[in-house]
Amino acid sequence: MVYKQTTILEKLRAGGKTTVYTRPLARLIEQLQRLPGVGPKTAQRLALHILKRPETEVQALAQALVEAKKQVGFCTQCFHLSAEPVCEICRNSNRDRQTLCVVSDSRDVIALEKTREYQGLYHVLGGVISPMDGIGPEQLHIEPLIRRVSQQQIQEVILAIAPSIEGETTTLYVGQLVKPFTKVTRIAFGLPVGGDLEYADEVTLARALEGRRELQ
Repeated sequence: MVYKQTTILEKLRAGGKTTVYTRPLARLIEQLQRLPGVGPKTAQRLALHILKRPETEVQALAQALVEAKKQVGFCTQCFHLSAEPVCEICRNSNRDRQTLCVVSDSRDVIALEKTREYQGLYHVLGGVISPMDGIGPEQLHIEPLIRRVSQQQIQEVILAIAPSIEGETTTLYVGQLVKPFTKVTRIAFGLPVGGDLEYADEVTLARALEGRRELQ
């Protein structure tokens, strides 16, 4: 038997007894629950907090959300999140332009930058190869990576992709494509298999960069 979870708004529309939320509050709670890691209790707490804040603060929050969605896109070179055609990291002339760190997501760029150990450039794949989810190499930014490596003077490509099953598949696939053009290394992980870079502390990530080894 399949049980369907009834939302707050559905209960309101059905006219059933259950909810103590007025309709606008119920709608706000349900929208907040769509955020990752936000359950019903957290969504309720956030919604009630928002209602207690001055209207100017709430409007500023709403405006920030809309502007971020409209203005933030992807860097045309590395595919990291950026409000400009080329992100700040790619524009920075002090970065080591001969080293390229390949990650699956912009969250990994942010995590690695917090270590202050890596001074090269990045390339964000936009995910990992996952046939079960319908994600193949053609859905990722792999072709632009090969063009960058083959056309620019890249001396080393560092693969920094979390060691899940999908991550390992992506690492091996990308590594084989890049090998003909330059040295390929992968970071050493002090992380459990299936762990994400964004949840690792700065020291662990810094040591992972220092202990990187050449991809076989």
